[in-house]
Amino acid sequence: MRLTITGARVIDPESGLDATTDLHVADGRVAAVGAAPDGFEAIRHIDARGLVACPGFVDLAARLREPGFEYKATLESEMQAALAGGVARLVCPPDTDPPLDEPGLVEMLKHRARSLARTHLYPLGALTVGLKGEVITEMAELAEAGCVGFSQASVPLVDTQVLARAMQYARSFGFTVWLQPQDAFLSRGGVAHSGPVSGRLGLPGVPVTAETVALHTIFELIRGNGCRVHLCRLSSAAGVELVRAAKREGLPVTADVGVHHLHVTDVDIGYFDSACRVDPPFRAQRDRDALCAALADGTIDAVCSDHTPVDDDAKLVPFGEAEPGVTALELLLPLTLSWAARSRVPLATALSRLTRDPERIARCGGGSLAPGAPADVVLFDPTEPWVVSASTLVSQGHHTPFAGREVLGRVRATLVGGRPAFER
Repeated sequence: MRLTITGARVIDPESGLDATTDLHVADGRVAAVGAAPDGFEAIRHIDARGLVACPGFVDLAARLREPGFEYKATLESEMQAALAGGVARLVCPPDTDPPLDEPGLVEMLKHRARSLARTHLYPLGALTVGLKGEVITEMAELAEAGCVGFSQASVPLVDTQVLARAMQYARSFGFTVWLQPQDAFLSRGGVAHSGPVSGRLGLPGVPVTAETVALHTIFELIRGNGCRVHLCRLSSAAGVELVRAAKREGLPVTADVGVHHLHVTDVDIGYFDSACRVDPPFRAQRDRDALCAALADGTIDAVCSDHTPVDDDAKLVPFGEAEPGVTALELLLPLTLSWAARSRVPLATALSRLTRDPERIARCGGGSLAPGAPADVVLFDPTEPWVVSASTLVSQGHHTPFAGREVLGRVRATLVGGRPAFER
């Protein structure tokens, strides 16, 4: 298909382009930016005056709930939600049922995703068999099946000897290990940030040391084996400082933050609002402010949705019994724009944290509008207001701390491989 997008503010963080111009697409790739190539004739024109055009977003963490949890959401519903949120490429954790620890399971998931012809899907393989933390998976075979990295998701790997061996294995093949830094024992039983709020509410807490102790362990192992590690969902100011020091040292680490953690704090739990039950927990205001600053200065490389749809039966219960998780694919753009406005971050930098920077972590292609690049393009209105509700969300999951609130910034269209996959 040949099409031309006219009049948009085209922002490509990879090349530094930020100009009102035209974008031409042919055969699934970017044909040109600006003047059309010789002999180019578009079959369709998209009038994008007043809109921003940028590479399709790359989301480093979105649970699609298949296989095994279809009663919470389906691959079809959540991939459509991804398109509605401008996400053209997404990485899914391996904590499905069964976990993604065998090549056949990965191939089946990718085949089903391709058959739906929506967003591109890139699974993470399980780091250990069954995510039990005992036996290392056959990473090379999983990589051949399509895994872009290896992770325990949010399941702690208690045995550090197993973790060390897994990192050595990954290092020998050049794979990236994705780890959520949270000590299993210090966080055991906790449901909220350890502090005055959890104390007042009588909720068992997860201390910041659960994150910092885990980070110290990971960094020591990296020093010994040189494995490339991506740190998933930082949550604390102390954790940010450790990551900053590790990067200054030259350790091969990257990090991301969940978009809700840039806005919500433990105070927002209020009177036991289970929509604020997440893992890692929302922490204090100083932690939130440190995460915002670290994302702005590049200490934290990328922002992700950490999309985890949860059904009513698992959320509409007492806070301590609620399943952690929020719906976030469609809020990734407006919440990122809100962070950028509050932190005085240029729009191009904010979009880089959603496109080029996460692509460099996942190495999944995309993230660019250079001629010849895959034509994954999102068109959005940065000033359009809309109210977050069950009726305005495409995702099957509707639980979010932002329910009922007005947000700014909405996706108008998402192109995947040059094909208009979503239009509003």
